[in-house]
Amino acid sequence: MNVWRLYMKSAAGSSGILLISFVLLLGCSSVFIGLSDVAHSVTSSSSSASKPTLSTTSSSMYPKRNLDIPKNASKQIEIPLDCPAYDQTQTCPSNYPNILDPKEYRDHSSALTCPDYFRWIHEDLRPWAHTGITREMLERAKTTSTFRLIIVEGKVYVEKYRRAFQTRDVFTLWGILQMLRRNPGKVPNLELMFDCGDEPTIRKSNYQGPNATCPPPLFRYCGTDDKLDIPFPDWSFWGWPEINIKPWEILLKDIEEGNKKKRWMDREPYAYWKGNPEVSLSRHQLLKCNVSDTQDWNARIYVQDWKRESREGYKQSDLASQCTHRYKIYIEGIAWSVSEKYILACDSVSLLVKPHYHDFFTRSLMPLHHYWPARDDDKCRSIAFAVDWGNTHKQKAKGIGKAATKFVQEELKMEYVYDYMFHLLNEYAKLLTFNPIRPANAVELCAETIACPAQGLQKKFFMESMVKGPTYSSPCTMPPPYDASSLHAFLKRKESSIKQVELWEDNFWVNRTKQS
Repeated sequence: MNVWRLYMKSAAGSSGILLISFVLLLGCSSVFIGLSDVAHSVTSSSSSASKPTLSTTSSSMYPKRNLDIPKNASKQIEIPLDCPAYDQTQTCPSNYPNILDPKEYRDHSSALTCPDYFRWIHEDLRPWAHTGITREMLERAKTTSTFRLIIVEGKVYVEKYRRAFQTRDVFTLWGILQMLRRNPGKVPNLELMFDCGDEPTIRKSNYQGPNATCPPPLFRYCGTDDKLDIPFPDWSFWGWPEINIKPWEILLKDIEEGNKKKRWMDREPYAYWKGNPEVSLSRHQLLKCNVSDTQDWNARIYVQDWKRESREGYKQSDLASQCTHRYKIYIEGIAWSVSEKYILACDSVSLLVKPHYHDFFTRSLMPLHHYWPARDDDKCRSIAFAVDWGNTHKQKAKGIGKAATKFVQEELKMEYVYDYMFHLLNEYAKLLTFNPIRPANAVELCAETIACPAQGLQKKFFMESMVKGPTYSSPCTMPPPYDASSLHAFLKRKESSIKQVELWEDNFWVNRTKQS
């Protein structure tokens, strides 16, 4: 039983109720402040006091139905879609297992430690570490949610509130189902709210101060430093049919093969960007950095017309064929952009125009190691200098591109994406102070309900990204939370690297002006 639920059940009498109320009020007024808010002002001697007080090792797991797998099984057990049965009954199969005997796991005692970006799970859930998550908090997140996800006794239900853009919600739910197919019986009962929009909405400043209420927990694809939304892997990991972007596992291999076609030294010595400039002012400004008759900022900018691409069969938008320049520009759209992982995978130096948003993995990236930081308020000169520096220091620039590609190939492969989802949902479920229930309007969800009626590219991407059956490997082992001193050192290192680049850039343009 969840520790929060056990305590509340045993706290009979007014003293227990008063204590719970005091903890909730105290936690929401001041305790939830994240380590990133204080890391810049702390010393190593004060680090231990900032760790979460709630630590649970048990959760409200449901009754388990074992999957009969022979000992030392050497072949993956596959659970195929049962579309004929679904077409007849319009219900989910009842024979899919919801537990894999832990004794059947391979390397159960020697699971690898998760990539470092998993540490941000602790930070993202820190606002509720001292209070837990009540049903009242959850219901307040409904205001902007696209759907409510419920897992009860191994079954998945969804209650939808509003339409998502294109098929974001469908592919997000599909991804969650694949994670559960991969880990039957290992995700506890839970309820969560998910917003498929771009902009984070839970403003941190609204939940600070002596009379503040607790923030509502809301999952979405990205976050910012001043918002409390919980980042979750985006839909495109399982494909984006509206613009013909393949599932990540397949596309990553395609990009890897594309990288082999042209060595870094043989690539065009310019910064490349191709995308839709209509979604943000910053991207519109980037168009001014394109080469012209009077100015060359070392950038080659192309507008992607997705409507035209759709009509012409996506011949000019193959991401695996766009790794032909030494440098590639990443610039945000309405919020963060799914393009970042494709750019990082390209062996090119990723020029990150100062981002204001982060997704679940990007906070662990280090400037001058994984990418080159570019200014947002002086894009053209910043890009021009970055390219000039890289073409002058070719081996160092090549190394930055290689480090990013290595990170993506080794630490952002689908196994780790699923493990991130697994750990995030497990840690979230530990915080719930109530018993999840199926709402009256929720419908059961399974692979059949999504994939069997699908057609065209949606069907193709569902089948290509479908987890065939349970994994025998344990999820990676979660790294510990940051303490204040280590997080301070990490953020300080990032800040110092960015300031170093800006200093180089300023000196470059001062010298260029003197020479002219």
